[in-house]
Amino acid sequence: MNPSNPARLLAVLASALIPALRCSAEVNEVAKLAPEVYFHEGDLKAHGHCNNGWIILDDYVLVIDGNFPSGAKEIIPKIKAITDKPIRFAFDTHHHGDHAYGNQVWVENGATPIAHEGVLSEMKKYETGLFGDKPGRWEDAAKTRPDVAASKLKPPTLLYKSEMIFDDGRHRVELLHFGVAHTHGDGWAWLPNEKILFTGDACVNGPYNYTADGNVGDWIRTLETAKKLGAKTVCPGHGPIGGAELLEDQQAYFAALTAEVKKLTGKEPDEVRQAVEGIRDTLKKQERIARYVGNFLPAQVEKVFVELGGKPFLPKTATADDHDTAPQFRPHTAMRSNARPVPVQQ
Repeated sequence: MNPSNPARLLAVLASALIPALRCSAEVNEVAKLAPEVYFHEGDLKAHGHCNNGWIILDDYVLVIDGNFPSGAKEIIPKIKAITDKPIRFAFDTHHHGDHAYGNQVWVENGATPIAHEGVLSEMKKYETGLFGDKPGRWEDAAKTRPDVAASKLKPPTLLYKSEMIFDDGRHRVELLHFGVAHTHGDGWAWLPNEKILFTGDACVNGPYNYTADGNVGDWIRTLETAKKLGAKTVCPGHGPIGGAELLEDQQAYFAALTAEVKKLTGKEPDEVRQAVEGIRDTLKKQERIARYVGNFLPAQVEKVFVELGGKPFLPKTATADDHDTAPQFRPHTAMRSNARPVPVQQ
């Protein structure tokens, strides 16, 4: 850089500050990322809400993530305060309740829920007896969440296999699928013109990685594919917005976690469980990834251990995050990233 060119110097410095400014966005406040492109960090601690985004195209609005019913009702007035264009599509990045249970609210407001075909498959597998199987997570959530009890599960009805594209000549939004990560149906919303990527929970910014429905080894590889897009702004499923470093950090966390668990290959499950706090200390010392270490660590360790050929921990209560009880259904419980041996559910 030529220091004798002050205008150029100021431009570069301003560009460098953009990620930091983006990360300062407040929970429940609308952040404008680019003309007609918006991000909203949901109130996870109090209400279990995921992050949302929306893009205002020529004739309609495309929303990223269905949220819980209460989260959808939080977002819709904020969209309508910005534009009078109809909300036509709500994209579920995956099947979990905090990203898809609000679909019925969007439908009642004129939108069609869309998703990768794996979302529908996993919804049938996990979420409800609506499809003729035994009751599932939806029914469990309705016991503790009034907003779920007052609504109904609306599966996505517009599905894609590898990509779906929206392009009005000004904005191009590519809905993509790179493989297994947080779930088997993770979708990504990529805006190539603005270099903005909405990741769902395939990438988060904080101790929010729920690993039960995915595969950590595949997740690392999927993140590698996502990095090749060259995003400059990354909108995670939970936590503050950031830059391309979020993908790097999320991947680095899982790589470091896997490396630690590999050291325990051949051990008995109880020995591995007893090693969790040592792994916590090791990961917390790595500044780049320390923020990802939280209450889910025991279950994450167990998940990686099983993927590497080990046996599950026994008893089930030994883990901090019982994978039979999805954490997103207890959003009113505070999340403490520094919790020690007796952590609480998300």
